[in-house]
Amino acid sequence: MSPANIDDTSGPLDTGGGRPLTRKELRAREKTHTGGQDTVPEHAYETGDVPPPPAAPPAAASPAAEPSFAPLARTGDVPAAPVTPPSIQDEQPAGPPHGHDAAADRPAALDHHDDVAHQDDVPHDDNVAYQEAEVQYAGVHHEADLHHGAGAHDYREVHDDHGHHAAAYDEYHHDEHHQDADHGLLPGSSAAQVVPRPSKKVRRRRRLLALFLTLIVFVAAVAVGAQFLKPLLGNGKPSDFPGPGTGEVQVTVESGEGTRSVATDLENKRVVANADTFMQAFHASGATLAPGDYIFKTEMKNADAVNVLAGKDRTKVIYFALSAGLRISESLQSISEGSGISVQQLQALSNQPAQFGLPANAKNLEGYLAPGEYRFPLGTQAKDILQALVKATTDELVSQGITDPAKQYQAVIVASIVQAEGGQADYGDVAGAIYNRLKPNDQTGGFLQVDSAVTYGLGTRSFNFTDEQRQDKSNPYNTYANPGLPPGPIGSPGKTAIDAAARPKSNDYLYWVTINLDTKETKFAKTLAEHNAYVEQYNAWCQANAGRCT
Repeated sequence: MSPANIDDTSGPLDTGGGRPLTRKELRAREKTHTGGQDTVPEHAYETGDVPPPPAAPPAAASPAAEPSFAPLARTGDVPAAPVTPPSIQDEQPAGPPHGHDAAADRPAALDHHDDVAHQDDVPHDDNVAYQEAEVQYAGVHHEADLHHGAGAHDYREVHDDHGHHAAAYDEYHHDEHHQDADHGLLPGSSAAQVVPRPSKKVRRRRRLLALFLTLIVFVAAVAVGAQFLKPLLGNGKPSDFPGPGTGEVQVTVESGEGTRSVATDLENKRVVANADTFMQAFHASGATLAPGDYIFKTEMKNADAVNVLAGKDRTKVIYFALSAGLRISESLQSISEGSGISVQQLQALSNQPAQFGLPANAKNLEGYLAPGEYRFPLGTQAKDILQALVKATTDELVSQGITDPAKQYQAVIVASIVQAEGGQADYGDVAGAIYNRLKPNDQTGGFLQVDSAVTYGLGTRSFNFTDEQRQDKSNPYNTYANPGLPPGPIGSPGKTAIDAAARPKSNDYLYWVTINLDTKETKFAKTLAEHNAYVEQYNAWCQANAGRCT
């Protein structure tokens, strides 16, 4: 027989003979007879397996309530049919509240009971199945009591009917899931998730990578520090001299020479202590390097040497610049402004050209004051300044093979006309045409006929002069009225013009005219008729550019 229906004793839980026990009565009886010790393992709830009862039955809770049911059958055993089938009029558990699906909330064992209870064509004892599910369900929750006291307690407080069973089941599982989440447990597992520790190979790779990155940072720091300290330390050399320095050292800066070359030269001559730190000071000053001769002292401070080379501090050096084509009066004025020496003192020295090595026919230093930028130490005498400029011109003539002072003077005259008459690209052809005119010919009769020489004799810069002025022989620089070269240079020729005068191009030209004063385009002719056509082009340009040809 099924143990659920053989209880013939009367007790507080007996509500009627032959009537199925409610779940509340089953739960009370279980507490009374087992004392909470005969628990069903959790896997029994999941699989339906029920372990056998203990060898010795637990003591009864009271003499009046003696358990009379036998051990439940194991999974797969078919229970015996009940003596009296259940009746639909028998007392049924109270249903869930209206609108609540109790079947969705209760365990699968209870759902199985419902399915079996409604299959009328299969003979079985409904109460037996119901009680067996209740025992499994109670065992599961008793196991949960050991681990989740609060959740099991909630179940024990409400289990009077199907609806309350479902509510208590939901509340229990809500608490159970909440506690699992708090303890970091996975559902259905009693062990916490553990992040696996990286393998030794991975850890070794990480250590090597960290060491490699550290080494790179260290090497980079050392390299940057070395580059920063190298100019300051100078490889054992002092970074600067205390100054102000002594003696006199001349340094020549060639055209196109770089700052590094000049700085190395200054270091080799002990003008500065360290070429690197001097370059830093020079670049920091924002100065530009210009060709010329510079006078320094030995063991100067970098800042003082920069001032000499840059010419910024006029109070510490004599500085002036002369442009190519300047006349003697203009050149002396620039020298006076840069040196503080009076124009009268300079003019008096210029009127004595013999003391500077010029030939007797030279009246002054016109044409010999070489263009360029000049810097001299403070206190440099006026004669020394002029001598340096004259020497620059004679040195250039000597480099072109002209050593005789008389021939040097003639070359300077031709170079001054070349400088004034043509564009730099045509200097060689202009010089050749001048020498052709000086030779006997049937076109010019030995007259140069250059306007720049006439205006120099007139003391003006305008090429517009009258026919009367053109025919005036009293102007020794009037090359229309006086044959041959003028008596002296008409300005300061530059290096390129001197080289052209010393080595003119060989040609058959007798005439030339610059038809565009902006581009310096020059037209050359062998006959006067051809030349006059080019002159008309010049006049047309002057009309299109009013005020430029005055």
